[in-house]
Amino acid sequence: MGSSETDRDREIAESVRERYGKIARAEESQGGCCGPTPEQQSQLLGYSAEDLRAVPKGANLGVGCGTPLAHAALKPGEAVIDLGSGAGFDAFLAAREVGEAGRVIGVDMTPEMIERARANAVKGGYHNVEFREGRIEALPVESGSADAVISNCVINLAPDKPAVFREVARVLRAGGRMVVSDVVLDAALPPMVAESAAAWTGCVAGAELRPNYLAGIERAGLVDIEVLQDRSFGDLIAPIIPAELVRKAQAEGIDLAKIADRVRSMTVRARKPAAACC
Repeated sequence: MGSSETDRDREIAESVRERYGKIARAEESQGGCCGPTPEQQSQLLGYSAEDLRAVPKGANLGVGCGTPLAHAALKPGEAVIDLGSGAGFDAFLAAREVGEAGRVIGVDMTPEMIERARANAVKGGYHNVEFREGRIEALPVESGSADAVISNCVINLAPDKPAVFREVARVLRAGGRMVVSDVVLDAALPPMVAESAAAWTGCVAGAELRPNYLAGIERAGLVDIEVLQDRSFGDLIAPIIPAELVRKAQAEGIDLAKIADRVRSMTVRARKPAAACC
C-alpha cells in the first residue's frame, strides 16, 4: 500500500487477515460474512448442487454474499481476476467456464487462504488457476490483462474502496467487465459500530452506504453500472457478529439486530470503456 494508508487502515487490515486466517485453518466457525454452513449458505445465495460438487472439498468456506459468476457471462479463453479469492471456490468455478485456454488469478491477502487455495488447486488438478498473495487495493496483476474481474463479499472489508475500484479499472482490458457481490448499507451505522475493528471482521462496519459505493465505481472510470441483485442480508449477518462487538453494543444500549436490518447484499456489474476506434 502507498503512504496514504493510515494506522487505522493497517489495524483493520490486520484484524481481517487474522480472522480469515483462523477460518482458513478451521480454528473458527466457517461462515465469515455469511450463513450457518458453507453448503447451506451457498445454496441459499443461488449456487447449484452441481457447483458445489464441481470444486475440491474445502474450497467453499461459505464466505460469500452473492453469485457474481451468474452474471459475469464468462467465455472460453478469457482471463479472470478474483478479488479476495479465499480457498478458491469462485476461482475454480470460473476456471470451469473459461476452460484450459483461459486463465484465472485469485488474489488474497491472507497467507493461510493462499496456501489452502493452492492445495485445493493441486487436489482438483487445475492448471489454469493461480493464487497470488496481495491486497486488493494494490493488485499484483499486470495492467490491462483481464477480461473480467469478480469478487464475492470482499471489497466491503477494504478500508480504501475507491482504491480497489481504481485497481479494477487498471487491470481490466478496454471493454472488460466487473461483476461483484458485496455488502452495502441503506443507512449509516452508529459511531461505535463503524469504528470497531471487530465489526469490520463481521462485515458490518466495512459496509459502505450504497450511493457512496456506486459513486466509487463511477469515479474509477467504469461505465454502464447496473445493480443486478439487491436483497436483505441482515438476518444472515446477525448470528455471526463477533461476540466482542455484541458486548460493546449492549453496554451502550445499541440493538445490533436492528442495525443488521440496514445491511444489504448487492450485486453490481460495470465495464471499462472500449478503446477509441480512431
